[in-house]
Parts: sequence; C-alpha cells; structure tokens
Amino acid sequence: MTENSFKQSITPEELEKLPLEAFKGEIVVIDSPGIEYYKALQYLRKQKVLGFDTETRPVFEPHHPHHGVALLQLSGPEKAYLFRVCKMGLRRRLRYILSDPDIVKVGAASGDDVRCLQRLAPFEGKGFVDLQKIGWEWGIRDKSVKKMAGLILGIRISKTQQLSNWEAEKLSPAQQLYAATDAWVCREMYLKLKDTEKKPLKLDEQGNIKER
Repeated sequence: MTENSFKQSITPEELEKLPLEAFKGEIVVIDSPGIEYYKALQYLRKQKVLGFDTETRPVFEPHHPHHGVALLQLSGPEKAYLFRVCKMGLRRRLRYILSDPDIVKVGAASGDDVRCLQRLAPFEGKGFVDLQKIGWEWGIRDKSVKKMAGLILGIRISKTQQLSNWEAEKLSPAQQLYAATDAWVCREMYLKLKDTEKKPLKLDEQGNIKER
C-alpha cells in the first residue's frame, strides 16, 4: 500500500497546470435493448468495480420543472457504456447490476443519482460508494469530481459538456467522451485511494471536519 498523502484542496490555478486526461477506452452508446445491450450487461457483470454517473438535461429557466435522468454511465477499465434511459427506460437486467452488492459502483454524490434513477423504476441500490463521503478518510476536503481528480490522480478533466442537452436525438462525440470520462475517473480515483494509506481529516465532537 502506498504511503502518499493527498493535499486537502486544490486551487483553480493549480488545476489548470495539470495534464488534461480523458477516457481512452471503447465508448458504447445504448438506446434500445438488443445485442449491444446484452453484451454490455455481460461485460458489466464481470467487473468487481465500476465507475458510475448519470446526466440530466439542464434547466436554465427559473421555476421550470426539472428533467428526469437522461443518461446512465457505467465504466470498467477499458469499456464505458452509456445507457440512454430517457429513450429506453431503466430496464430490469440493468437494475440487477445496480442492486448487486458484489459489484462496487463508484460515483460522486451517488446517493442523489440513485434516488433520481429510482424515479424511473423501483430497485434497491446496493454496492454504491460515494467519493464525496469517503474522501475525508484520506485527508481530502474538496468534493467536486474535477478537484478530486486533480488531488488524487494529478490530472485535469474537462467539464465543458456538463450543461449540454443530454436528451438530444444523438449524443455528440464530445458528450460521449465527457460522460464516459466522468464515470471512468471515479473508478480510477477509488482504486488509487484503496491502494493508499488513510490519513483522515480530524473531526470535532459533532463529527465536522476541524479547521487547521
């Protein structure tokens, strides 16, 4: 186990100096059940750790109702699958993976994502890890995926597609790369943390992180 210690936080200026990285594996977009869907399930069921994320079409007008989840991303080491749940729903065999306690699914604010997915179809989320909730155990205070990637992996990831239309008829190559990277990087951060000795932030009597 590595004895690295991570910085508590990172500034935007420090982030900008880091190398830009993105998912380099195969990205498969799935918008209906079929051969690719079943191949995806077969691959995902074999993984012990998956990166996990969702995307929702943004709302720019005040008082406009929020959209439901448009995209579910699940990534292994060399393949990322983007399920267009706005088109195909959250199908039963896919829910099995989300309910499997033996497949670790790593995201950021993953509890919120699971609750949004449960509005599409009922399932019990098991095996989920929220990087925002465990980062303090390694001395990390920052919570955003971009900042955690900088602190844990020493890389910078692009967020330029975050507010794009995830319900578009077709996802652009830039959207696909962004979505795959967001899921993949969560998996990579988790694996790096698990291979690094814990150095927790100190907590006060109420369980809040102490200021240094």
